[in-house]
Amino acid sequence: MKNNRRFFQPGLLLFLLFIANNVNAQQKALIADMTACVEDFIKSLDAGQRKNASVTFADSLRFDWNYVPRSRKGLTLKNMNEGQKAKAFAMVKSVLSVGGYKKITAIVDLENVLRVIENKSSTDTYRDPENYSFLIFGKPGPKEPWGWRMEGHHISLHFTIAGENITFTPGFFGSNPGKVLAEVPQKGKRILKDEQDVAFELLHSFSPEQQKTIILSEKAPWEILTTNKRNNLITLKPEGIAMKDMSNTQKALFIRLISVYLDRYHVTLKDQQMIKLKESGLNGIHFAWMGDMEPQIKEGAGYYYRIQGPTILIELDNTQNNGNHIHTVVRDLTNDFGEDLLRLHYQKMHANH
Repeated sequence: MKNNRRFFQPGLLLFLLFIANNVNAQQKALIADMTACVEDFIKSLDAGQRKNASVTFADSLRFDWNYVPRSRKGLTLKNMNEGQKAKAFAMVKSVLSVGGYKKITAIVDLENVLRVIENKSSTDTYRDPENYSFLIFGKPGPKEPWGWRMEGHHISLHFTIAGENITFTPGFFGSNPGKVLAEVPQKGKRILKDEQDVAFELLHSFSPEQQKTIILSEKAPWEILTTNKRNNLITLKPEGIAMKDMSNTQKALFIRLISVYLDRYHVTLKDQQMIKLKESGLNGIHFAWMGDMEPQIKEGAGYYYRIQGPTILIELDNTQNNGNHIHTVVRDLTNDFGEDLLRLHYQKMHANH
């Protein structure tokens, strides 16, 4: 057995080194694939559509994001033909995991459920599965920074690219209803099931003494605390229990919960973020809770939790509609909208000149 351990351990170390050394290569491949999808989408548009779908990278619209039903800048699905819609969703598919892509399409489909629940017509424009907008910032390519987003009710995906690097925050996924109760084909569906179930499993793994630190309030906030603001992230301080104060079992559950959010994205983006979390120190990531300690759908029900470390902030709030309306967001405290990436890019460009 000892000989086996001596034989396999170097192989494992070499494998881990191989993975680390290939992160950049994988990122290049992802960017190339995604860029090809975006360019294919752009080529399919006529002049008027292209004008609606594109703005400069410096346009302040890049930071004007929201997850409520509203009119949006960009080219919406309703203004595309079927081939263009397929190309738009190919862009999304290129940067998400299979599971993440399924969640996105299921969230869009919930607009049809809301039309039934709220007795709206099939032509209603408030609950509209075609009111999802695609907007490209700058010109795709390796020379200058650029980006794009998909946004609509309960979806806001942002991707920023500079050279051979890419970021994917802020990233918002929501679900209304959180669990479909109406008599519709989607009845019983819970799109954000793992985001809830793994969190409750983690919460209930803590001792009563630990929960005194974790539970900040018996009442949950009405909304995620960062909302859609660009600059209020640093005002939210880590609270609750740090990973360093968890048992090994609790740490594993906590990593599993974080992974639920990162698993939404292409494995290259997930690995990129996990490396960053490890470098900044997993032990410094905190978990905090507010509101109900059991999932329930009734008047006054609801809960909120937050995951926060030196570089990451994740929020889930499920308080609206009697605790059956979920908002989740992933933010990068050092690189939201690719701001740190862009700073390094411009520093490098300046140094080269």
